[in-house]
Amino acid sequence: MHPLLVLLNLAAAVMLLLWAVRMVRTGMERAFGAALRDSLRRAGGGLAGMSAVGAALGVLLQSATAVGVLAAGFVAGGMLPVAAGLAALLGADLGSALVVRVLALDLSALIPGLLLVGALLFLKSERRRIRQYGRIVMGIGFILLSLSMIGQATEPLRAGETLPAVIRYLQGDPITAFVAVAALTWAMHSSVAMVLLLAMLAQGGVLPMAAAVPMLLGANFGAGLIAVWLTRGMAAPARRVPLGNLILRGALAVLVLVAWWALRPDLGWLGARPDVQLVHAHLLFNAALLVLALPLIPALARMCAALLPEPTDPQAVQTTRQSALDRSVIDRPKLALASAKRELLAMGEAVSEMFAPVGDTLSDPTPERIAALRAKGDEISALHNDIKLYLAEVNRNDLSPEDAQRSAELTDFAINLELASTAVARSLLPLAEEKRRRDLRFSDAGWADIRTLHARVRANMQLALNVLISGDVQSARELMREKERMRELERESLDRHMRRLSEGNPDSVATSQMHVQTVRALKEINSLLVTVTHPILAEQGMILESRLAPDDTQGE
Repeated sequence: MHPLLVLLNLAAAVMLLLWAVRMVRTGMERAFGAALRDSLRRAGGGLAGMSAVGAALGVLLQSATAVGVLAAGFVAGGMLPVAAGLAALLGADLGSALVVRVLALDLSALIPGLLLVGALLFLKSERRRIRQYGRIVMGIGFILLSLSMIGQATEPLRAGETLPAVIRYLQGDPITAFVAVAALTWAMHSSVAMVLLLAMLAQGGVLPMAAAVPMLLGANFGAGLIAVWLTRGMAAPARRVPLGNLILRGALAVLVLVAWWALRPDLGWLGARPDVQLVHAHLLFNAALLVLALPLIPALARMCAALLPEPTDPQAVQTTRQSALDRSVIDRPKLALASAKRELLAMGEAVSEMFAPVGDTLSDPTPERIAALRAKGDEISALHNDIKLYLAEVNRNDLSPEDAQRSAELTDFAINLELASTAVARSLLPLAEEKRRRDLRFSDAGWADIRTLHARVRANMQLALNVLISGDVQSARELMREKERMRELERESLDRHMRRLSEGNPDSVATSQMHVQTVRALKEINSLLVTVTHPILAEQGMILESRLAPDDTQGE
């Protein structure tokens, strides 16, 4: 076979593997996203308990990186301490290693059944969750198919001269092998896919263990780089989670690399075949990392805080963000509406930044926190005013019906974002000030309810901004369902609050009105965010114009 065809087949198999891994992860996120987020946020049992939850999420999502980004987001919002986020990420690394172990088994006989069942579930069912089950099953089938394709594609490589020469060089240069695979793992954004690829190459006799072990260690180091890269724009506390993980993984990977090169131990005790030895070595590395790192996490969290300190003076971090409202295209409606949409996204991010510390402010309502949130509210009001005036000027053009409709939709969502920030400023902040003035505290159970609702609204806020940009119908349906879920959570929270009142809980009695107003304000903010879905779902005929039942008495 021509070398270019060999490389084409191998590249296609690798891309199918990457796509299939992503397919399983997105299926799990869409089917169980809220439940997975809640499980991480509510995990107990200290650092060991957090690592166990992280391991379970790593298995379900087939991605430690996804768990790391999720944990970083919770740390940024004050819902998790850095140490807990680190423990969850280390557990997720072990979970993803367990996934590699399962997928490395010879399950090729299951491929036809998995593809058939997955396709039937996805194509024939009208229920969203069943369709996501189909996506997950198909994704697993495609993973196994891609591994089979990799094995077939690498067969001609063993007969050539180029690859054996490269492998011989890498056997004598473990540092190059380590660095090259670390960079490739970062580029692929999937350590699961990289380790499976290395295992298939080892199984085919292309990759000897002398080169495979440094590459495996490089893949583990590269896995730590992915989360660091993806969280680079987050606040300092959030970035400490992947940074701590990278420090731990890097230190252990380098130590093992040095020990491997100095001792060259026989790995026959890990399995009879090279691919099995490699997969077991990967599992052992991540298990050892978790066991060794758990006692060190508190100290490492302090070190990361020193490496990534928070700005002490908010005024010292002045940004000079340039407005996206481009007046040079005001007479070109499509470009002008695109500019307005970009600025609306910036407004949404500002609302998200204002809403994120609301939980901490209600818990510890210092004057500085309250003043900072009020200042953020003024900034959001200014953004809303600019967008509103810009769209009014765009509307003076001769717009097509579609552009006029889009302009109205952007205006409506800008108004609703401004109302969300107003709900924080005029409803929640006065409650925080009253709580501070009267030196009150919520009951433990009541505060847990509020934190749960706050976290849910935060997650829905990010989903709303994603829907604004993507216009994805399935994401819009998911967000619309969250409105019903928030209504249920509000009712359940108020029912529990009434039970606490009947039991005479003194904290609940003292903060009763405050608790009710807080819960209702959070529900109101969530409802305002959901409005971004209305035009998307209405266009697909998926939303009713009225919730009223038809009036059969009319016309009599």
